[in-house]
Amino acid sequence: MEPDAKRRRVKEERNDVIEGIATETASARSESRKEEPPAQVQDSPEANAEQNMEVTAMRDPGAEMGEAGAYAQREVWLRRQEDEGDLIIKCIHNDGDVENLVWLITLKNIFAKQLPNMPKEYIVRLLFDMKHESMIAIKGGTVVGGITFRTFIRQGFSEIAFCAVTATEQVKGYGTRLMNHLKEFARERHKVTHFLTYADNNAVGYFIKQGFSKEILLEREKWHGYIKDYDGGTMMECALSAAISYTDFPRMIRQQREAVDAKVCELSSSHLVYPGLKVWKGHGSRANEKISHPPEKIAGLKEAGWAPSPPPWRIILPANGNHVEPTRSAMHQLMNEVHFAAVDHPDAWPFLEPVDGREVPDYYDIIKDPVDLACIKRRLGTQEYYIALEIFAADFRRMFENCRIYNAPDTVYYKCATRLEQFFESKLVAGISMLR
Repeated sequence: MEPDAKRRRVKEERNDVIEGIATETASARSESRKEEPPAQVQDSPEANAEQNMEVTAMRDPGAEMGEAGAYAQREVWLRRQEDEGDLIIKCIHNDGDVENLVWLITLKNIFAKQLPNMPKEYIVRLLFDMKHESMIAIKGGTVVGGITFRTFIRQGFSEIAFCAVTATEQVKGYGTRLMNHLKEFARERHKVTHFLTYADNNAVGYFIKQGFSKEILLEREKWHGYIKDYDGGTMMECALSAAISYTDFPRMIRQQREAVDAKVCELSSSHLVYPGLKVWKGHGSRANEKISHPPEKIAGLKEAGWAPSPPPWRIILPANGNHVEPTRSAMHQLMNEVHFAAVDHPDAWPFLEPVDGREVPDYYDIIKDPVDLACIKRRLGTQEYYIALEIFAADFRRMFENCRIYNAPDTVYYKCATRLEQFFESKLVAGISMLR
């Protein structure tokens, strides 16, 4: 294109833009004295945070995201778009530049469409006001969203007026990314420490997700008189941290996790993984084969701090009253003697055999863990089931509790359970001696 023709085309575009702005601004001036409504966002670019994160995660092929979390994953994906030049986020204002004016008009159209309750004249007046700036997101050479704000430098805060993303680019995290860039920009460029905004009902949820709170901690004298009170709006505040990189926090999260993991490895061996036990592999079909594996031979058990410790009691042999170590054979001798005494008790008749489901059809609908004296006898016979006296006692107590659950207190079964339980507990106590 010839230089003269190019200059004429640029001049025509500039005149068209200025003419459009003049038309919009003339209409806006007629409304300049009306009360300004509270800041609004569209019915939230992040209307469903969980859904947004899931959708973005599915669209993101990045392998380095790993375990960064859905929120950080989305930010990594957007950061990659910026690095590759597919997404540009920058701050502009009405400085007379033709390109900036075109972008502001596009942003005005987005605000007008996504914020239907906001007067268009008011949007134009604030958007093209020299004191207001706009953080915009540009994708494919077109503005897809933005945030308009005004900074009170001496007071140390910025007021957010509008925030919206075009309908075709929602549910992708652009609203959050814009806010993160705005936080970084306002903190570094204008040295502000807080954001303030009056949010309507549709905007409150979005601002909360961006770190805003309804609790205003900024001194009242700093903002009172600078922000007008609006009926129906909720004043919200976001305090900016000097220690956080809002546009690069996935890297910070990754570094923090690596530091925590390294510290955990210093303090414990929980990160070490030992091979599983293979001693029982291939023996599942051999019902009569008994295979045992001493705990002290399990890899990693001692390293985790385990040490064998005998129970704080001794077995009392009925034959001579001697106190012996609670070995497996001594415990089974005591359990067999207690079981024999329980079977021989006059109140044991309801518990000798399993409840017949044909006679009591609903019994197994109510009792999900049935136990009886015959079942306990079979388990004793394996020499492997009751490896601790506590398991043996738990089966007896479950048997009595089942009886009381199913039967009413005035029944003979309920009374038999109570009397037999008292007898069982006394026999068990008599068979052991606690160490002091």
